[in-house]
Formats: sequence, structure tokens, C-alpha cells
Amino acid sequence: MFKDKTLLITGGTGSFGNAVLNRFLETDIKEIRIFSRDEKKQDDMRNTLKNEKVKFYIGDVRDYNSISRAMSGVDYVFHAAALKQVPSCEFFPIEAAKTNVFGTQNTIDAAVANKVKRIICLSTDKAAYPINAMGISKALMEKVAVAASRNIPNDDTIVCLTRYGNVMASRGSVIPLFVKQIEDKNPLTITDPNMTRFLMSLEDAVDLVLFAFKHGNQGDLFVNKAPASTIGDLANAIKGIFNADNDIKIIGTRHGEKLYETLCTREEMQKAEDMGEFYRIPADNRDLNYSRYFSEGETDISSIEDYHSHNTTQLTDEELKQTLLNLDYIKENL
Repeated sequence: MFKDKTLLITGGTGSFGNAVLNRFLETDIKEIRIFSRDEKKQDDMRNTLKNEKVKFYIGDVRDYNSISRAMSGVDYVFHAAALKQVPSCEFFPIEAAKTNVFGTQNTIDAAVANKVKRIICLSTDKAAYPINAMGISKALMEKVAVAASRNIPNDDTIVCLTRYGNVMASRGSVIPLFVKQIEDKNPLTITDPNMTRFLMSLEDAVDLVLFAFKHGNQGDLFVNKAPASTIGDLANAIKGIFNADNDIKIIGTRHGEKLYETLCTREEMQKAEDMGEFYRIPADNRDLNYSRYFSEGETDISSIEDYHSHNTTQLTDEELKQTLLNLDYIKENL
């Protein structure tokens, strides 16, 4: 489906954008456009890749005109631009809303105006039962995308979503922090040893994007099934891999952090379609006839459990070590 087509990646200089770019470079795609506001990262990427297929556009999803100009002639869009650091979003929630919510609306509007075939919007497990500003802004982003999908004439542009758990060794995540603390001979700082997190590789994340591009219907949300681990087990596994004897220091839960993360709410699991490695959650396309909601409720929803990092497959110590050893980041630092 990508032969001789043009793909635009918003936030293309980030971890997700780089992973998607690297996967698509191996295909017979005609052009990949990297859209971001960071000229330094774009210049680094340009000098590293030296690939004529890759074109660079400076702009910001907060500015409709800049994203619309970059989208002229584009067939597919992967929308990864976001503010995603939980603490910074907690202190600057309006900034999170400007990028994650209004930026997404701008990106979808530009895609529709330019007759893009498909746009996949990246979300996060923090959008399910959100308790922090980052998760709340991403939850509203999902609502914006689904609402937009209802009103696209003739389904000329298909709008879909993907929702990820934590991507191992992505920028700002805990694995690079632990490795640096080992190198600096400092204690490994963990918030709560019993806190669990989903564990996904960047390759898993790209597989989910490709699946959504190929199989998504209007308004669909796709979720990757993923194993999980406690933060305490993760820290000990990294210590074991590096033969480190660093102490572990428990620093307490930070602003807006959960004990476990949810990838699918019970309300979503009630209608989720099991597609093997993925769940497909179709859009809620009820209309504004509110009176029907009081007479047509769901009787079994209270008996359904949400899909979260406490009840998914938990990796054993050995499985966790092997998973980490498969990461390029760990291989490079050993």
C-alpha cells in the first residue's frame, strides 16, 4: 500500500518518528516527510541518513498553516508530535493541551483538506482513566480524533488511533536513566518497586502502526497486547545484565504517576475485537439523542475487567533479561 506513496511523520525526530522512518525507508515508498519544530534534530537526522527519499519540514502542529503546507501531496500521515513528559505537562497543562489537543485537530483538519488517505494518531496508555495532565490531554486528543472521523465526507480520509504502553529505552524513559546511574555509580532511583509498566520495543510500536494503516476503519483505536514488569524487577534485571552492585533507592511516586497503567478500559473491553496480537476498539458512533442512553445501557459492563499492567502477562526474571538484551540500546551500552 505504500509503493510510490508519500508519508508525513509529525514529531518525526522523536523516538517513535525515527523508528517509523527506519521501517519505511526499507520499503518502496516514494517520499517520507519529517515535520517538527527542532531544526537541530532535523539537521542531525539529515546528515546521518543522507537519503534523498527523506524531506524535512520545519513547523509546529500548533500552527495550522505550517502543517497544512507540509501535507500538500501527502498520501499517509503518522501523527506522533506531542508533549509527553508527565511532570512537565503537570506543571504546564495548557502547553500540553495546545500541542496534544489543538495540534491534533490542526493535523486532522489539514489531512482532510489535503485529501490524505489515512492518518494514524499516536496515543498512550495514560489516556485510559487519566489522572495526570499528559494523560488527560491525550484522552481529549483521542476524543478529538474520533469526533473528526464521524464528519469526514465520503470517508475520503480515514482517521485511526494507536495506543501504546511504555516503549523501552525511548528518550526520557527509565531504562536509559538506570543505565546512566550504573555508569555514574549512583543508586538506581525507583518510585515504587511494586509499580508495573507495560514493556514494548520500538519495533512493536511500529508493527502496531503498520497494522492500523492496513486494517483500520474510520475511528478505530488499536492497542498492542504487551507483557509487563514491576519497576523493582526491571531495576534488578538491568543491574544483573551490567553486573552492577549499585544500591536501589526508593524515592516515592512522582506527580501524576499510577501504580499500574491501563491500555484498555472496561468500557472499551466490552466492545473490543480480539485480533490476535492486537485489540481493535471501534468508535462510539452513537448520536446526540441522549434519551436513548438511559434505556439502552450495557448490562454486563460491570463484570468486565480493564486490560492493565497488573493483569497482563508478567515477565519472569529470565524473560525480562532476554527482552532487555534484545534492545539495541542495551547492546550498545554493554
